[in-house]
Amino acid sequence: METAARFVIEIRFHGRGGQGAVLAAELLAQAAFLEGKHPQSFPFFGVERRGAPVTAFSRIDDKPIAVRTSITDPDLVVVLDPSLLKAINVTGGLKRDGLLIANSAKPPEELEKVFGGRIATVDAREIALAHGLGSKATPIVNTAMLGALAQAGGVVRLESVLRAIEKFVPAKRAENMAAATDAAKAIRFLAKVVA
Repeated sequence: METAARFVIEIRFHGRGGQGAVLAAELLAQAAFLEGKHPQSFPFFGVERRGAPVTAFSRIDDKPIAVRTSITDPDLVVVLDPSLLKAINVTGGLKRDGLLIANSAKPPEELEKVFGGRIATVDAREIALAHGLGSKATPIVNTAMLGALAQAGGVVRLESVLRAIEKFVPAKRAENMAAATDAAKAIRFLAKVVA
């Protein structure tokens, strides 16, 4: 008898306090739930202050999830703050065939030194500012990054992300939905076959 392959996808978000990494992980889980999948979402806090590095996790499966641990070998890594690409090892444990999605004005080719596999970038900062999300000093890029993730990661559909934003984001829902949509259109890929 054949055993069906598991669907489990593990995502790790890296951001700074105030950018919405924790909410992004929660919204991704809600979007997955709206699609009938089984999600988990949980944060990891070190120093709890605005601007400090924050890590959040989402795990999505087609069956109930029994595992309750941090994600050390993710399939996808989403980086909300480009300064973290140099400050910490955001790709630590990222599977060789995994995907790094970074908030960066740079094309993905310029991030090859960060990760040798599949890379996607989107200028979420400019998209967030264009929609009045946050301030110039602290743009709130989480929903833009979710739009990019929906487009690049194949984890959930953009429509599900938009429904989750509409249902669970506490303020500026229309602006957040527009940011997610714009980021899905603006994402740039560097697809590599990992040997």
